[in-house]
This record gives sequence, C-alpha cells and structure tokens, in this order.
Amino acid sequence: MISKLALYFEYPMVRYALIVGVLIALCSSLLGVTLVLKRFSFIGDGLSHVAFGAIAIASVLNLTDKMLIVLPVTVISAVLLLRTGQNAKIKGDAAIAMISVGALAFGYLLMNIFSTSSNLTGDVCSTLFGSASILTLTKGEVGLCIVLSVAVVLIFIIFYNKIFAVTFDENFAKATGTKTDNYNLLIAVTIAVIIVLAMNLVGSLLISALVIFPALSAMRLFQNFKSVTVCSVILSVICSFSGIIISILAGTPVGSTIVAVDVAAFGLCYLAGAILKIGA
Repeated sequence: MISKLALYFEYPMVRYALIVGVLIALCSSLLGVTLVLKRFSFIGDGLSHVAFGAIAIASVLNLTDKMLIVLPVTVISAVLLLRTGQNAKIKGDAAIAMISVGALAFGYLLMNIFSTSSNLTGDVCSTLFGSASILTLTKGEVGLCIVLSVAVVLIFIIFYNKIFAVTFDENFAKATGTKTDNYNLLIAVTIAVIIVLAMNLVGSLLISALVIFPALSAMRLFQNFKSVTVCSVILSVICSFSGIIISILAGTPVGSTIVAVDVAAFGLCYLAGAILKIGA
C-alpha cells in the first residue's frame, strides 16, 4: 500500500489534488461553525447550485476559463441571498430554496439546449458530484486556490472578533456600534469564494457537507467557539486528506469519498461526545 501511494505521489496531479483538497477543507471549516450557529448552513447548498448554473452559462459560451463567470455570479448571488433573506416577506430558508432550485433548473436546461458535448450526462454528473478522477486539476487552478485560500484565512483571522460577535449576538453587536450588515456581507462573499473553489473537488451537490459536518462534529466535543473552530479545521483537513488517499487506493470518486469520511467522523464524534457526557 505504501509503495502504491509513493508511486501515485510521483504524479503532479495527485499532489495538486491533495493541496487543493486540504486548502478547501481548511477554508470551508473556518466559516462552517459560523454558518451553522447562525442557522444559515444551507447557504452553501444554494450558492453551489448558483455556481452550477454559472458553469452551464460558461459552457454555452465556450469559455476556456469558466472562473471569469462563475466567481462573479456566485459572489453577486451571495449578496442577493443575504439581502433577500433579511426581507420580512422572504425568510432566509425560503430565499435559499428559491435561488437553489431556480439556478439548478436553469443550469440543467441550458446544458441540455445548447450543449455541444457528446457526453452531456457525464458532464452534468461531474459538475454535480465532483470529478471522478483526481487527475483533472491544472497548475493554474492550484495557484488560484492557494491565493484565494490565503485570502480567506487572513480575512477570518483579521475579523475574528467581529465574526464572533455577529455569530453569537448580532443585535448586541449592532447596539455596540458594529456594522453587522457589512460583516454578514463579508461572510457571505467569503463562503461564495469557498463554494467556487470546491466545485472541482466535490461538486455542487456535496459542498454543503464540507461546511456542515466538520462544524457539527466539533460541536459534539467542545462548546467554546474557538475550540470548536480549531477542532473543526483539524477534522476537516484530516477527513479531506484521508478521503483523497482512500479514493486513490480504492478508485472511488473523490468528492463522494471525502463526504463519506466526514459522515463517519461525525458518527465517531457523536459517540465520543455522548460517552464523555455520560462519564461527566
């Protein structure tokens, strides 16, 4: 097994997949705790479907660099989702459902009407569930992922106190002079960037798992925000790395394997939390 892994690691694409997988797991878990606590965890699901629709448009236009459309459209949708979710007539969950279903439907419709690919089903499946092969990432995509990941981590570190305040008591934070709308907007835009990064790895239907499961797993073990965040990052990185390694050895789809490992980790953390609680 070790010799087989060593053989695979000689290929640059395998190393690229590991780098991107770890970085995406790191970024998604940082904001996952905030989204779960704010009961806005399915924003990732909604934005991932928007990204799917944007990819469909880029495919119709035959753009070689789909990021030129996908990233701006997803970020704009995050802003609109946040604004719409604050509307008294359209609550957050309803806004997410509208944008999610609408973007997914229009994206699939466009791909069916205008697609010139001979393997439409394969293209759609790859976009929804992630690439079946890890040998799909280019050096440019890895470089872009590194730059955006560094930006996400720096944003979280610099604005940690504000994010903490907005997460736990937004009304109190607003009363103390914190511009909560701006920080909510920052969170939404940042998670949109993470969604776009994760599309190639896990696909649009599985992105929410990277956001939700590490945060929920960490909450089974800790109650302090900082401890939960650190634990979430560690669990997410380990699960992502393990999922990619397993997919290499077993020949399974990368995205699905990573999510399966995340689910297994949540089960273990849930049992560990229950045992510790009983012991206390």
